[in-house]
Amino acid sequence: MKRSILITGLLFLTYILSAQYAEDALRYSQIYYQGTARSMAVGGAFGTLGGDFSTLSTNPGGIGIYRTSEILGTLSFTPRKVTSLYNGTVADNNSFVMSFNNFGYVNAKRIGRGGKGWKYFQFALGMNRLNNFNTNTFTQGINNKSSRIDAYLDEALDYLDGGGDLDNLTNYDPFYIGPAWETYLLDTLTFDGTTYLVSPVPPGGLMQSQAVETHGSTNEWFVSAGANFNDILYIGATLGLPYTRYLRTTTYFETDIADTIATFDNWSVTEDLYTRGMGVNFKIGAIVRPVDWLRIGAAFHTPTYYWGMRDTWSTYTTSDVFALSTDAWVTPDFDNYASVIGEYKYKLTTPMRIIGDLGIVIKEIGFISGEYEYVNYTSAKFKANDYDFYNENQDIKTYFKATHNFRVGTEWRVSRISFRGGYALYASPYKNNLNDGSRQSYSGGLGYRGDNFALDVAYVYSKSSEDYYLYIYDDMNPVKNKLSESSIVLTFKYLFK
Repeated sequence: MKRSILITGLLFLTYILSAQYAEDALRYSQIYYQGTARSMAVGGAFGTLGGDFSTLSTNPGGIGIYRTSEILGTLSFTPRKVTSLYNGTVADNNSFVMSFNNFGYVNAKRIGRGGKGWKYFQFALGMNRLNNFNTNTFTQGINNKSSRIDAYLDEALDYLDGGGDLDNLTNYDPFYIGPAWETYLLDTLTFDGTTYLVSPVPPGGLMQSQAVETHGSTNEWFVSAGANFNDILYIGATLGLPYTRYLRTTTYFETDIADTIATFDNWSVTEDLYTRGMGVNFKIGAIVRPVDWLRIGAAFHTPTYYWGMRDTWSTYTTSDVFALSTDAWVTPDFDNYASVIGEYKYKLTTPMRIIGDLGIVIKEIGFISGEYEYVNYTSAKFKANDYDFYNENQDIKTYFKATHNFRVGTEWRVSRISFRGGYALYASPYKNNLNDGSRQSYSGGLGYRGDNFALDVAYVYSKSSEDYYLYIYDDMNPVKNKLSESSIVLTFKYLFK
């Protein structure tokens, strides 16, 4: 595991087990395209229409449609709501995100005058946002069966049964079990001359809560080039340099809410994770217009090679317990413990993509378009110079599958005003219904095109759900999260004529 190479005690990491590293690969492999307001209003189904900045990250052949140069920028405003259900208790959390979806410049140069042959050459550079990780969640509920400390205790006992030294417990796991030991959440009790490893935290009957705050995004910086052959064939290519940045702070808390437990009041652990990395990929695409009303497109994306992924992580543990070994409540000198800071560098390859597009265009009036995307998530892969990631890469193959994503949309124009609508379905990447993982988006919007500018607005409603466990232990119930978000997207273009 990439967070266990430097210090060997992380193979157990409660709910962060081997499968969680597969989730890390999925996070950076899934793409929910954040584009221009025009593209998002039609569900992202813009591959065959082209002439839109978003297509440079989906079907680069769309750059060949451009006949005029432009500079543009897109802002989105997104309120999000996450509803969590855990052991019968419902908790809501709301957040708000403002972000740049994209900005850039497209240059279209006429190279042919009349007749047949190559007519336009285009060049573009800029940024498209591929993912937005900004979300807050809050979960709480009574667990009458276990405490997270039970998972710590079981792992510590396995370590000791295997010949481990109690005095080396903090070095064995400096992030979870070690801090629990240092703050008396794990303690010793001597009975009839035998010393036992125990805990003052009861095995159940506790209010458990968890707050997770995530920030970051994947932004793809790119250069694109394309050409128009006889208004029949449009080709393009994009060199992408995605930069991903992910920050997560997770605060887990257990408390004796009824104040009936003699040896325990509360304890908490806060986990901080910061991941960043730069990658590279290449995309090619083409659009064919065999007749005026029909457009057919296709694109191929190479895998993205993240050569410089880096994780930095730490934990901070607090306790308010009765220390069994000292027969007294833990003093302020021992009721908190900050872990060392861990860091590890590795490489990640995310899957290739194949995209197919079909569009029906009614000249000067509107269009109907559809887009299909194939992604095989089992091909994601971790690598490092000093670790083979065999188990983690096997988990990726075990838990995930190939998916088929669909996007459809339409636009109709009345004079200078356009009316738009769309739908997108991102299928679940999980095998055997292990989790839902699908996402649906419903969208609509308006656009106005002036002589030398264009203004577009879109509304996008998205919903998804997921299940996860606060930690791994017998008879645990999952947390069921439902996420909904409503984005307002604004794009302004200046057209050079």
